[in-house]
Amino acid sequence: MSAKALVVLADGFEDVEAVTAIDVLRRGGVEVVTAALAGGPEVRSAHGVTMLADAPFSEAEKDDFDAIILPGGGEGTDNLKASTALAERLRRQKEEGRLLCAICAAPLVLVEAGVLEEGQHVTCYPTCSLDLDRPCAGVPVVADGNVITGQAPGASMLFALVVLSALTDEKTAAKVARGMVTDVLD
Repeated sequence: MSAKALVVLADGFEDVEAVTAIDVLRRGGVEVVTAALAGGPEVRSAHGVTMLADAPFSEAEKDDFDAIILPGGGEGTDNLKASTALAERLRRQKEEGRLLCAICAAPLVLVEAGVLEEGQHVTCYPTCSLDLDRPCAGVPVVADGNVITGQAPGASMLFALVVLSALTDEKTAAKVARGMVTDVLD
């Protein structure tokens, strides 16, 4: 049985962070469901690209997922933080010991939902670090326990490959990286 991941899309999401995670995980054999937070199916990215989500969040969130992935983007993150339904789903994900993954500004959603452990290390977009309740590592990707965070759009490929490795194994992530002719895992 393959791993299953939910990518939550809110208006204003960062394009490259969402699409890279979706693409890399699907190449690695992970079942990926995209969910429109506002119901969708159309979701507008930070740069004006419209994506069609697989399902509305209100339906998709009822399923079990091995990982929930939150792309950043300023407006997208604000929209994610405003959702009490998402916060509740993230708390359930934490209670089940499953992966919580956020990149760029989206680690702030994990803080807002109260799903980070005391002392758990994260990274985020540099200007967002002022709003975290903990130090922000100035590195592209941090994996600590059941939380994987990425710093910014430029870390999207590494972030996606680290999530893929956690959902499958290092061999699968390396094979996908080689197939995409990227050396971010080296």
